[in-house]
Amino acid sequence: MSGKRPETDLLENVRNIGIMAHIDAGKTTCTERILYYSGRLHRIGEVHEGAATMDFMEQERERGITITSASTTVYWKNSKINIIDTPGHVDFTVEVERSLRVLDGAVAVFDSVAGVQPQSETVWRQATRYGVPRIAFVNKMDRVGADYFMCINSMKEKLGANAVAVQCPIGSESAFKGMVDLVTMKAYLFLDETLGAQFETTEIPNDLLDTCKKMRMEMLEELATLDETNEIFMMKVLEDPDSLTPEEIHAVIRKGVVSNRINPVLCGTAFKNKGIQPLLDAVVAWMPSPLDRGIIKGMHVSTGEPMELTPSDSSPLAALAFKIMSDPYVGRLTFVRIYAGTLSKGVSLLNTTKDKRERVSRLLEMHANQRKDREEFFTGDIAACIGLKYTSTGDTLCAENNPLLLEKMEFPEPVISMAIEPKSKADREKLSLALSSLSEEDPTFRVTTHEETGQTIISGMGELHLEILRDRMLREFSVEANVGAPEVSYKETITIPSTSETKYVKQSGGRGQYAHVCLEIEPNEKGKGNEVVSKIVGGAIPKEYINPCIKGIEEGLATGVLAGYNLVDVKVAITYGSYHEVDSSEMAFKICASMAIKDAARKGKPVLLEPIMKVVVTTPEQFMGDIIGDVNRRRGRIVNQTTLKGTVEIESEVPLSEMFGYSTQLRSLSSGRATYTMEPSHFERVPTKIQEEIAKK
Repeated sequence: MSGKRPETDLLENVRNIGIMAHIDAGKTTCTERILYYSGRLHRIGEVHEGAATMDFMEQERERGITITSASTTVYWKNSKINIIDTPGHVDFTVEVERSLRVLDGAVAVFDSVAGVQPQSETVWRQATRYGVPRIAFVNKMDRVGADYFMCINSMKEKLGANAVAVQCPIGSESAFKGMVDLVTMKAYLFLDETLGAQFETTEIPNDLLDTCKKMRMEMLEELATLDETNEIFMMKVLEDPDSLTPEEIHAVIRKGVVSNRINPVLCGTAFKNKGIQPLLDAVVAWMPSPLDRGIIKGMHVSTGEPMELTPSDSSPLAALAFKIMSDPYVGRLTFVRIYAGTLSKGVSLLNTTKDKRERVSRLLEMHANQRKDREEFFTGDIAACIGLKYTSTGDTLCAENNPLLLEKMEFPEPVISMAIEPKSKADREKLSLALSSLSEEDPTFRVTTHEETGQTIISGMGELHLEILRDRMLREFSVEANVGAPEVSYKETITIPSTSETKYVKQSGGRGQYAHVCLEIEPNEKGKGNEVVSKIVGGAIPKEYINPCIKGIEEGLATGVLAGYNLVDVKVAITYGSYHEVDSSEMAFKICASMAIKDAARKGKPVLLEPIMKVVVTTPEQFMGDIIGDVNRRRGRIVNQTTLKGTVEIESEVPLSEMFGYSTQLRSLSSGRATYTMEPSHFERVPTKIQEEIAKK
C-alpha cells in the first residue's frame, strides 16, 4: 500500500457530481457522452437501443429508464470527476435522495421544450435540503419547440432558482449548431461528422452579436451583486466590462456556485453530441471540491457533543454508507463516500450507527456494474466495500479511535402496499431471502406481516416500484410469486345493548358437559376498546370457571358475526349462570361463553367499521379544485386548507378502502406536481350499501 494519494487525484481537483432531472430529460444520454468524450468509453451507448453503460440492469435496458443510481469515475483536464447517474421517476426518489446526500454538486438537466417538470421540482427541493450547489444544462435544443429562455424563466418561477445564462444558443430545433460562451465571448460550432468530439472556436455570428452583448451584461450585473466584497470586480462591471478577464469572471461564478447563490445555465443536445465538453469544463471550473464544501460536522457518539473534521487524508476516517447493492459475482457491496481520512483494504472500522465492528475485505472502484480492485481510497472518493455485514444505508463508518456520527439520511414512508405469496412451497424460503435482500438495498421497500390475515405485505413508493421489485425477484432470485391488493382490515361493533342466555349441554355416555352463562353487552365509548367484567354474586358460577368464561368471551370477540372481523368498543358483563357439580368444566364454560357473546352480538344490531386515514395533499393552487373533487368522490371530507407560497395544503379524512391507487391518480390530476402523506386516524361506520357488499364476500 502506497498510503499516498496519486498526483492525478489532488483533493482540490476532485469533483463529486450527480446528474439529476425529470424522467426522459436526457440524464443517462448526457452521462454516456461524458464517458465517451473523457475517454472512458470507445463507443457511445444509447438508451433507446438498450445499450447505455450506466443503465446496466435488465429492467433499465428494457424500459429505457434509470432505476438505480450508478457511479463511475472520469478524468477531464486536470480533474477527477466521480459521477452518479440518478433515476428521474418519482417511484425511485430514494435513489436521488441518497445520492444527493453524498455529492458535492449536481448538474440539473432540463428538457428545452418542457422546461421545469414535476420531478425536476422534487429533485431540486431535495438538493436544496442538502445544500448541494447546482448548475443547469438545458438539453434537447434540437427538438421542435426548443426554447432556452423559457427554460430559464421556468427555473426562476417554479424553482425560485437564481438561474443565470452563461451561454447563448446558436440556432434552435434542427438549426441548432452550437453555443456562444458569454464569459470568453467565443462561439463553439460542433462538427457533426466527428460525433461532436471536435468543435470549432470562432467569432460570434453577426446576427447574434447584440443579443450576446446584452446577455453578457446581464450576467455580469448579476455576478457583481453576488460578491459585494469584490469591489474591483464591481467597478470593472460598471465602468469597463470589456476589461474583465475570463479568469476573473470564472472566479466569481465559482464563488457564487459554491455558496449556492447562483445557478449558471448552459445548453446543448446530448443526443446530437453538442455541448457536453463545455459542460465538463464548467463542472471543473465552478463545481466545489470536497475542500470547498468545508468542515465536516458530526456528533461524538458517547458525549453527544458536536465534532468537526477537516476534509484531509491525514484526518481520522469518517465515511457514510449511502447504498447497498447485491452483486451476482462478489456478493453484498456497500457504497461509501469518504468525508475524511483514508480507507484501506483489510482495515477494521466502527459502525457507530449500529455500534458494530466491521472489516473491509476488498475495495472496488465501480464503473456502472464493472469493478476494479483498489488497495485504498482517499478523502472525497466514492468506494465500494466488500465484507461489511451489518452496515445499511445511512450508517456512519469511522476509525475505531474516533467514534463520531454523521447526519442521518431521512427516507420517505412507502405509499402503496400489496400482498405477496410464493407460488409453491419450494419458493417460500427463496421468497423470504429475496425480500430481506431487497429491503436491505432499498430503504423505501418495507416488508411486514399482516397481524390478522397472516399475509406478507410489501410496501413501496408506487406501483412501478413494486412491479420492478417483483421482476427482480424473478430474475435475480428465481422466485415465482403471486401478488394482489391487500385487504382492508375492517372491524365490527354493536349499536344497541342486548342480552343472551346460553346453555351448553352435551351428554354422550359417561361424564357430560354442562355450562350456563347469561351476558349483557352494550356499546362502549369510541376508541376505548373492549371491557369484560364479572357481576356474578353468590357463587352462581364458581370462581374457578370465571376466567375460562372471560377467555371464551375474548375469543368470541376476535371473530365478529357479520364478516368475521374482530368486535371492538363493547362492554360485556357476565351477570348470571349455573353449573353442574359433575358435568361442568373449564372447557364447557369457555365454549358456552363464546357462544353467548356471538348470540348477544347478533341481537345488538352489529355494524362494520372501516379505517379512516388522515390524508394531507400538498399541491400547486391550480390543481386544488380537481383534487378536492376527487377526495369527495372517494367518500372523503375536507378538514382543513392552508395556503403557503403558491401551494395549498389540503387535509382530509378518507376511508382506506378508497385510497388504493391514489398515488397514481394524484399524479395524473396534478401533472405529477402534488405530493401526499397518509396515516391512520380512526374507525368509522361503513355505509349500509357497502356493508352489505362486504358481508356477501
